[in-house]
Amino acid sequence: MVMLLREAARPAVVRDHRLAPWFAIAAVCFGAFMGQLDASIVTLAFPALQRQFAVGLAGAQWVSLAYLLTLVALLVPAGRWSDSAGRKLVYLYGFVVFTAASAACGLAWSLGALIALRVVQAAGAAMLQANSVALVASSAPPGQRRAALAVQAAAQAAGLALGPVAGGLLLSASGWRWIFFVNVPVGAVAVVAGWFLLPRTRHRASHSGADPLGLTLLVIASAAGLIAVSAASGLSMPAWATAGFATLAVLSGAGLARWERRAASPLIDVAMVTGAGRAAGLAGALCAYMVLFGPLVFFPQVMHALGDSPARTGLIMAALPAGFGLAAIAAERVLPYGWTDRSRCTLGGIVASGCALALAIPSSAAVVASLLGLLGAGLGIYIPANNAAIMATVPPGKSAAAGAMVTMVRGLGTALGVASVSLALHAAVSPGPAMLSLAAAGLCATWAGRAGKHGNGTRRDGHL
Repeated sequence: MVMLLREAARPAVVRDHRLAPWFAIAAVCFGAFMGQLDASIVTLAFPALQRQFAVGLAGAQWVSLAYLLTLVALLVPAGRWSDSAGRKLVYLYGFVVFTAASAACGLAWSLGALIALRVVQAAGAAMLQANSVALVASSAPPGQRRAALAVQAAAQAAGLALGPVAGGLLLSASGWRWIFFVNVPVGAVAVVAGWFLLPRTRHRASHSGADPLGLTLLVIASAAGLIAVSAASGLSMPAWATAGFATLAVLSGAGLARWERRAASPLIDVAMVTGAGRAAGLAGALCAYMVLFGPLVFFPQVMHALGDSPARTGLIMAALPAGFGLAAIAAERVLPYGWTDRSRCTLGGIVASGCALALAIPSSAAVVASLLGLLGAGLGIYIPANNAAIMATVPPGKSAAAGAMVTMVRGLGTALGVASVSLALHAAVSPGPAMLSLAAAGLCATWAGRAGKHGNGTRRDGHL
């Protein structure tokens, strides 16, 4: 029982191997792969869920939104807990919860049950994702943090790329339940790999107090805002209720901002968010993930309406994450080594926003796939550089909390991408409104990338 409550040491043959840092990074990549595989498959399944449960997109999207809201709410608490209890320990337990909940999601008997089980699944994902950036940043060899984060981004991209393809085949052959069952074998392998390959936590922070009021205000503000957007997107709700949720979101958000400056142990460390240019970097992460996930919701809906099969839709959608992964890996070799993270963010943001703008014009499937690939490539340059710049300013003892903050704003960006595209689809089926909104988000990410405090991504704050 004691071993279940403490981090296990790696075997000596692993710990002393010259590639031990990369073994640890590879183990973290299981989580990166699995999380994005799940995210991209679920968006592709929205049409099947709409048919199965006789609901519109505004209802089916809550299979994703409930997951994202839970993730956002729990990431920072999980990060703090990990910094004090041990990142490896929390990471592995997160895999266990996520994998078990995935199996349960595949057995869900109603939309309400599926949404509730997705909340449990998100709790496990929060334990995973709160630690992933910190584990990679602290395990990376000296001078190779950005390259290590690029490898993690490539694993995310592989999950995103395989998700539409595997999801399309599974939906065509076996039905939507198998999009959740597919997580189970990957999760089982990841738990074993993490046990043997991940290092124990060397730098631990003192245990900080909880902030239940801050957590409550964050959940209320996020949930109320997304419910208001869903109502505007077609969710059956009286106009007064929609206005009430919108007002509640604004008031809760304002209350959260005020409370976090006064709380003894704030959920959101204002100094961490605003210090050393991190606010701009976090804003860039939010906008980048809006641009990444918006098309993954939009195009499956449009192509389903045009009569395309899930398998063909999945193949076209795979171009976006494929471009993301290739660029995340190739950027370190193709772009000049001396380029700062700011320069990389500028290039990636311009490419992504330009492609989103071009996708506003109706085009053939081949052109859409090409533009999606280039859009992904832009984000593959932007996101690793932006992550590296943020983590380079964080002390080692707070790396999991900072990584959780990065992942939290990415979750908010993903939720906003899903919600904004659903709203645009409700207003018009043409690509124009949705893609124009994502192009604007891409331009905001470009500005944020230039405004943040950036270096060359080579500083190393962690130890093995």
